[in-house]
Amino acid sequence: MKRIICLLLTVSMLFSFTAFANDGVSEENIVQTIKALGIMRGDQYGNMDLDRDIARAEFVKMMVAASKYKDTISEEGSGFSLFSDVKNNHWASEYIRVAVNEKWVVGYTDGSFKPSKTITLEEACTALLRLLGYSSESLAGSFPYAQLNKADAIGLRDMVNAKKGQELTRRDCMYLFYNLLTAENSGGQVYATTLGYTVTNNKVDYMSVITEGISGPYVANGVPNLPFDTTYATVYRDGKASSVSAISRYDVYYYNTDMKTVWAYTDRVSGVISALSPNATNPTGVTVGGKEYKIETPEAQYKLSALSGAKIGDVTTLLLGMNGTVVSVIDSKETNTVYYGVVQKCVQELDDNNGAAIKTKLTVACTNGNVQTFTLDREVEFTVGKLVSVSVSNGSIKVNSVGDKSLSGVVSSGGTRLGTYAFADNVCIIDVSKEGDFVKIEPERIAGITFTSSAVRYYVLNTKGEISHLILNDITGDTWTYGYMTDVNNTESMSGNVSTTYTYLVKGVPNSLRNSAIKFSATTGGVAIRYDTDGSVKNMKNTSYVKLIDLTANEARSDNKTFKISDDVQVYLKQDDEYYLTDLTSINAEEYDLMGHYDNINAIAGGRIRIIIATAK
Repeated sequence: MKRIICLLLTVSMLFSFTAFANDGVSEENIVQTIKALGIMRGDQYGNMDLDRDIARAEFVKMMVAASKYKDTISEEGSGFSLFSDVKNNHWASEYIRVAVNEKWVVGYTDGSFKPSKTITLEEACTALLRLLGYSSESLAGSFPYAQLNKADAIGLRDMVNAKKGQELTRRDCMYLFYNLLTAENSGGQVYATTLGYTVTNNKVDYMSVITEGISGPYVANGVPNLPFDTTYATVYRDGKASSVSAISRYDVYYYNTDMKTVWAYTDRVSGVISALSPNATNPTGVTVGGKEYKIETPEAQYKLSALSGAKIGDVTTLLLGMNGTVVSVIDSKETNTVYYGVVQKCVQELDDNNGAAIKTKLTVACTNGNVQTFTLDREVEFTVGKLVSVSVSNGSIKVNSVGDKSLSGVVSSGGTRLGTYAFADNVCIIDVSKEGDFVKIEPERIAGITFTSSAVRYYVLNTKGEISHLILNDITGDTWTYGYMTDVNNTESMSGNVSTTYTYLVKGVPNSLRNSAIKFSATTGGVAIRYDTDGSVKNMKNTSYVKLIDLTANEARSDNKTFKISDDVQVYLKQDDEYYLTDLTSINAEEYDLMGHYDNINAIAGGRIRIIIATAK
């Protein structure tokens, strides 16, 4: 099965270069698209060697890979010999045969093909035009001007450095083939769409390209066996750069052979099955921990069905794939998982199967970033904000209170260790407020921060002595939601009661809290907002503000201080008392007056710019 819905965040890491080609497509984006299609490959080390010249045989192989025949050639050197210098066992003989049969290329009058001869711009353009269905007779003018002019007109030569008569480099070919995908063929169709890919705004949808080449999901029983040399493979585990050796039993993984890339995920959910939909015999969805999950694979469907003996009330552990669906299920006898987190909600209710008994539904914000509800077959009371560990083992769930366990030290500049302890590869970190509000953070977020003993509420070490779980004591300011208050309106009724309406923006979306029963101290300007578990606002206060005189991608400077800019900073362009959401790259201190609003909580990793208001000078 080829699922890729939630891969976008991980794949975007591959395309973070700043050099852009036409229409804002980065060169690295183009490289990865061409690699994913199998048109060009790197060497054993992954190097693309873009400055090397291209031989005619190599170019022909690229053409076949960029055509409807890409899956028809199973081996190199098939025994066909069309030219005197292309023997039966020549690695490119099959590719050359296809290209000649399709009349994309021709040989020389002496019966040779000259497979090792470097290809020129006009030769390449002529061949690609024929691939697109443009014959020489349909072009106006003589060779090579007619071909070069037509190639220019349909965009084939965009970003290509070679001129008439010059030999092509691999970089030139990379752009030629990317442009081929977005060019129109002789029938007026965008070429990539004839191969089943999506093109939007003259850009190839690389997500659809990668989807086409991805294999999975698979469940690892240890280090996975992959159909390519993994020595120089690119591996992401839970979105972070990793290695094949780090993939462990029960990890769900996918791979793309052409890209030599592996994506592994450790997401799993343990708890009591409370529903199977639409029925227990053929379920397509399962509810565990108060949340319904779509079942993706036949294997998982069978393991969760009545046919295998599964039923509502069973304790199970779901293995989730890249799109959050159920890939497989761990047998309850093999399940041995411990979750750490903070209580968000604790509710006692009557057991549906035994009206005289009380059961407890405990909602926990876990260090993996998930909120899970565990159903206990007894009455237990936990206060909101309490630290707990939840053990799921041998078909049962046990919850224990844990006391604070502090830790001090400096987080390394690379975010790889805290004091004397290294972070595990898949370390789980959350920052938690006293009220149970939480946010999952990455180690890089706290890099360089000096932790006092009060900064850490709890931590867990794995068998290697590395920090595997870390619960922070509201040190980042990220547990708040930030917005911009545009209006606070007090209205007095006939009886003398005053109601207040708060109007504010969050990520550009207007919000209005009318006739609020709670009176907040917040006025117009930047605001920090706390939400209750039901989505209602439980707290709202103003942030601090400062006039900014300089901006970079990561920092903002006032007259006497430099601030870090939050990764999710909201930038608003103010015009005629209206606020329009924009991005950081669209504003500067030369053309705009800039006001930065930063969180002012007493947090060692806080004090970041959360809102910027830009007004044209």
